[in-house]
Amino acid sequence: MLNVDDVFVSYGQSEALHGISFNAARNETVAIMGRNGMGKTTLFKSLIGILPLKAGSVQVDGEDVSRDESFRRVAKGIAYVPQGRQIFATLSVEENIQTGLENSPTKRVPDEIYALFPVLYEMRSRKGGNLSGGQQQQLAIARALVTEPKVLLLDEPTEGIQPSIIKDIARALNEIRKLRDITIVVSEQVLSFALDVADRLFVIEGGRLVHESTRSDADTAKIREYLSV
Repeated sequence: MLNVDDVFVSYGQSEALHGISFNAARNETVAIMGRNGMGKTTLFKSLIGILPLKAGSVQVDGEDVSRDESFRRVAKGIAYVPQGRQIFATLSVEENIQTGLENSPTKRVPDEIYALFPVLYEMRSRKGGNLSGGQQQQLAIARALVTEPKVLLLDEPTEGIQPSIIKDIARALNEIRKLRDITIVVSEQVLSFALDVADRLFVIEGGRLVHESTRSDADTAKIREYLSV
C-alpha cells in the first residue's frame, strides 16, 4: 500500500534523509523509531508532501505521488497526524473533525469515529483548546480518519500523553485496522507502545534506517540502545 524507495531530503545544502526505503502492506502497522533529531518528522513531512524529495519516490497503492502537493496526496489516500497535534483551538471538537469532511456532502461525523473515541462524543461541543493533550491527540486522529485514508501517518502520537491515554490510543489504532483494513505508519520513541501496535519496527538514526525487525523477533535490548541518549 505504501512504498518508499531511496528517498533523499535536504534542508538547503544539508542532507537530512539518506536513501530511506521501506514498505507497508495493506492492513499493516509499521513503527519508525528513533531519538529526537534522527529524521522521523522529516520523513513524515516528505511522505505527505510538506518537504520536497531531493531524490527517490513515494507510491500509494501503486500510484506515484512523489511530486504531488500535500492536498493531492490526501485525495489519493494519505492522512497525516502531525507532531504536536495542531488541532484548531477555537473550534469545537465536532467542528475540528468536520474540517476533515471537506468533500462530504453532509459534513456529518460518522458514528464509527465517536465509537472509537467516546470521550470526543462527550466533549463534542467543547473547544479543542480546552481538551487535555491526550484528548487533543485522539481528536487529531479522528480528524485524519474522516478523510477515509488508505495510509495513516502518525508522528509521535504518545508525546506528552499520560500512560492511560497511550493505552487508549493503542487500542483505537488496533481497532481501526480491524474496521478499515488500513495501513498505519507511526513514528515513536516509546517502545512499549510500538510493540502494542506495530507488525514491524524500524529504527532511524542520522537520517538512515539502521535496524528492522518484526514484532515477534524484536531485539528490544538493541532497540532500547538506539533510543537511549
